[in-house]
Amino acid sequence: MASESLGAVLGVEEDLIKEASERAFKSHKDKPFLSEKYKSSASSSSSLIISFAPSWSLSDWHSDDTKIDLSLFPSLRSIGNDEPAIVHKASLSRFRSLLTNKSFQSEVEKATKGGERIVFTGHSSGGAMAILVTLWKLELDRKANPPVCLTFGSPFIGNHIFSHATKREGWSRFFIHFVLKYDIVPRIFLAPFSSVERTIDPILQVLSKNRSSSEPVRYSEFYNTVVQNAATVVSHQACNLMGSTNLLLETVKDFVVVSPYRPFGTFVLCTKSGRLVVMKNSEAVLQVLFHSAVLSEPGEERDGVAENKVLQHLEYVKEVKESCLGMQNVVHLDKLEEVPLSQDNAAANVDSALNDLGLGTRARLCLRAAGELEKQKYRNQEKIKKAKDKSTLTELEAYRTMRRIQGVGYYDAFKLQKYEDDFKANVKRLELAGLWDEIIEMLKRYELPDEFEGNEDWVNIGTEFRQLVEPLDIANYYRHLKDEDTGPYMVRGRPKRYRYTQRWLEHKMRLETGASSESCFWAETEELVSKTNKKAFDGDFKKRVEKLEEDINKWREKDDVLLEETTFMKWWKGQLPQEYKSGKFVVG
Repeated sequence: MASESLGAVLGVEEDLIKEASERAFKSHKDKPFLSEKYKSSASSSSSLIISFAPSWSLSDWHSDDTKIDLSLFPSLRSIGNDEPAIVHKASLSRFRSLLTNKSFQSEVEKATKGGERIVFTGHSSGGAMAILVTLWKLELDRKANPPVCLTFGSPFIGNHIFSHATKREGWSRFFIHFVLKYDIVPRIFLAPFSSVERTIDPILQVLSKNRSSSEPVRYSEFYNTVVQNAATVVSHQACNLMGSTNLLLETVKDFVVVSPYRPFGTFVLCTKSGRLVVMKNSEAVLQVLFHSAVLSEPGEERDGVAENKVLQHLEYVKEVKESCLGMQNVVHLDKLEEVPLSQDNAAANVDSALNDLGLGTRARLCLRAAGELEKQKYRNQEKIKKAKDKSTLTELEAYRTMRRIQGVGYYDAFKLQKYEDDFKANVKRLELAGLWDEIIEMLKRYELPDEFEGNEDWVNIGTEFRQLVEPLDIANYYRHLKDEDTGPYMVRGRPKRYRYTQRWLEHKMRLETGASSESCFWAETEELVSKTNKKAFDGDFKKRVEKLEEDINKWREKDDVLLEETTFMKWWKGQLPQEYKSGKFVVG
């Protein structure tokens, strides 16, 4: 935890932040966006600031969610788990409409070609648009100058996978969100829409400064309803942070609606005393945003007090100008496990900042737990680093080479299990399977660092493991006739350790799903051999043979396949009818 200038902590000039906040509010009058050049006074570089207008339409504030469109945002998913992110449905719909705007597309393309830095910004739900546009631009032009996203009072628009995926891709630092202490809008989607349906429309009219209804504005009811629902979300997350294994937690989710929306990126929390608290841990941000919003002082339940809190949503330009360029009292909470639980002279500045946010002992314990959880993920990664030891893979590589020299091929030799070396290879296979199964279980529970599946070293070692060891798993599967009970290997028998590592490589190389399935060659061969023996030449049989012919020509270890005693060659030369061969693969 340290006290630095805001620009140093964020990596963004403070005058640019001020300019973005002003333009975010200026865009209120423009539909759907405002585009203006900005030249920094501190350097000769220029930026294009594109600000998005918020929507005050009730239909755009429903908290309904949907799966992200992976055709637009292919990286917004958990790779191994093959789990797409959840996104705010109305925001995604508004974003799709924006993509049809030729003027917007032209502005972005022109700035990209000119090498300009693009800053996407927005206030309120305009911030939600800025977030989605930034993610879209990062996906679209990975080699271009990355854009920056600055939001002011933006609601959360995605679930935990937004944080997970942006950290994995190295994009998290490009998203900076400013939130005032009592601004209720960033927390609004933590409450189901049904809970605020009676009270939200008059609030939106007030915030849009376009009050047309005579319906009373129930500030206190609205504010407290959102905070009470946020308490459910935060309590559930706090139990997870503390490592609770009580099954009641999952049971409760069947009866109580728990919002999926979570924060991601860097948050700058503005206190009323002028301090700025910078946080990057999404679990900690969630806890702070709840505990700092709770109204606990006498009389704060009154509508007048709640009204002032709600109207904070319109004070960002003033607060950013005075706090960012004025007082420069910045606290960076980067070592959460060291957060003081009580007055600590050694951390007086941090303690004062936490007091300004109204964080008591319970909230501070949650921050510590969030910090410890993050550290535990890296400790877990250290525990499994033995998977990077290539000695076992080297032994299996030697086994493959030996069998190739003997003219059998390691797949068929392993399947026959005639010699001691085959038995030893099986022991090595089981050792590696156990190790990688442990890794996969951690990934399923998100117990490894978010960057893990995008780490080049792990992608490479996972690929080597899959390409060398999976053929042995396939041989073992068909040797024991598991296909007769369970079905084809690729349908019911393929372990997750190979599915996950294949997805890693395909994501890294930007390949289509299934494009790196060479390690499954023998599974397809076995199924085609079985169909040939049973004379089961269905409509797909010829297509599958043709696909196998194409694959074998590019398979990196096809020398093994072409040995005379392999399952493939015996089938190809002696069993497969000539009319099913396309001629794409010819045996010399």
